[in-house]
Amino acid sequence: MSKDAKPSGPAPGRRSVARTTGTPSAAAPSLLLTQPVNPRRIPLYLGLFVLGALTGIAGGLVSGALMPLGLLLSLLGAGGLFYGGTYALGTRLGAAVPGLGWLLAVLVTTSGRTEGDVLIGGGTGASIFLIGGIVLAVICATMPRLPVTAKGTARPGN
Repeated sequence: MSKDAKPSGPAPGRRSVARTTGTPSAAAPSLLLTQPVNPRRIPLYLGLFVLGALTGIAGGLVSGALMPLGLLLSLLGAGGLFYGGTYALGTRLGAAVPGLGWLLAVLVTTSGRTEGDVLIGGGTGASIFLIGGIVLAVICATMPRLPVTAKGTARPGN
């Protein structure tokens, strides 16, 4: 090696500028999938999808039949399912999968046939049911997880 040749890379003891600026890597994690899906959980996700679809159909029927209280009851049931999926599986996907099943079921039951038959009619109640369920699913899917404390530890302030 000659005297004029410079070593490639940063000098010893110095950091590269690209490493200190915090530029994102090429494979940034998505919103819901921060880690690969465990193959053993796929039946649970399928069950939550079906349960979300059944909740959407039942909620649409109940909200239309018993207007003020039925709407509240159907949205509470949907919210409980979405939060329960998140809590049971410990992932955000636990709320997104039943939310998707719920949304697909509600959209299918509100769309009319060529004869004009509709399972869930239009109106203010149906709009509140649709928008409220979507908002609940998004809230439950984007909630931050609470930190898990070890058993037997003292609470702060005690």
